[in-house]
Amino acid sequence: MPSKADVKAWKAQLVAQAEQQILKLTDSDQFKQYLNTLAKFHQYSAKNIDLIYAQDLQATQVAGFKQWQTDFNRTVNKGAKAIRIAAPIIKKLTPADQKRLDTTDERAIVGYRYLPIFDVAQTSGAPVLSAKDFVKENLADHQNVTSLYNAFKDYLNQQTDLQISEAPLAKLNGAKGYFQPSTNKIVIGGDEPDNALKLKTLYHEYAHSQLHGLKAAFKDRPRAYQETQAEAVAYVAMQNIGVDTSNYSLGYVATWAKDKAVIHSALSEIQQVSNKVIAISDGLTKQLGLQEAQKDPEHDLKKRSANELNQSYQGLQQQIKQATDPQQKAVLKNQLNDVHQEISERTQKRLKAFAEENPEINQPDSEPDQSLKR
Repeated sequence: MPSKADVKAWKAQLVAQAEQQILKLTDSDQFKQYLNTLAKFHQYSAKNIDLIYAQDLQATQVAGFKQWQTDFNRTVNKGAKAIRIAAPIIKKLTPADQKRLDTTDERAIVGYRYLPIFDVAQTSGAPVLSAKDFVKENLADHQNVTSLYNAFKDYLNQQTDLQISEAPLAKLNGAKGYFQPSTNKIVIGGDEPDNALKLKTLYHEYAHSQLHGLKAAFKDRPRAYQETQAEAVAYVAMQNIGVDTSNYSLGYVATWAKDKAVIHSALSEIQQVSNKVIAISDGLTKQLGLQEAQKDPEHDLKKRSANELNQSYQGLQQQIKQATDPQQKAVLKNQLNDVHQEISERTQKRLKAFAEENPEINQPDSEPDQSLKR
């Protein structure tokens, strides 16, 4: 079984890998194209956001009739019903107006007019990049992941001051779940069909509760920080149980953390919460009798084919060459030794079996002839 030092190094490695992968994604040309696309959309006030969603709950990317043509090479579909937003009417003030309004400002808002805009779903034409190009929601399902989700949910309800409940996705306004700091409640979309995504969402919201609750040290962080931290914790926790969520998690993080400084700062603060989530999950998987093969490297290796072992050996050798962190290198070397030991044992067993099946073949003496020296 791995030592405490190995486990500590493994946790540190998971967080380091998360940062490396996110930074790699933000350097990609496609992500830069996404940011350029995002920059073309106007940032609306809270009042207009409320107006948009009151008229079309499914709206994701909105722009005016001409803007769709000039900026995105798309046209509004015939018969599409416009979404109306409020645009301020600004007037230059006369001295009399300034006196009446008791202001020294040269201009002021004197009213609003309602302008038509359209959602991308109401248009046709050239493709428009969106967050969905980086967020793949179909995670590979994992054996027993439902049991772990239920156990983690029960643990939080029974052993902490959090209240975890479920609600239909239709009532969550497009979210998979949310954390409410004022009530210390977490709500998860109960009818989410992807069990791995459901567990990842619970990890995400739990991370919010620990990092951004009313008494938390980082509660006043901007939303970009908060979402980066919560999703990074969820990614690390899922990696720990052997479920790769990189297509979803890293893309989600990158859409929030557009500044690399945000990524570095946010990830440097998640180590403690990541360790806490991993510790709880490891305890629960032990109680449930799950994930034994993954937690015990020797048992896991015995299930691998000879080809898989050889690929692991070559892959680990390459990772060790590229590793710069001493802790990470030590963990990789231990894993390489385990694989080497398994390959050696299998080879010895095959040789022994071959010798027993072919007794006519002369076997080498147990003591080599010392007279044969060079």
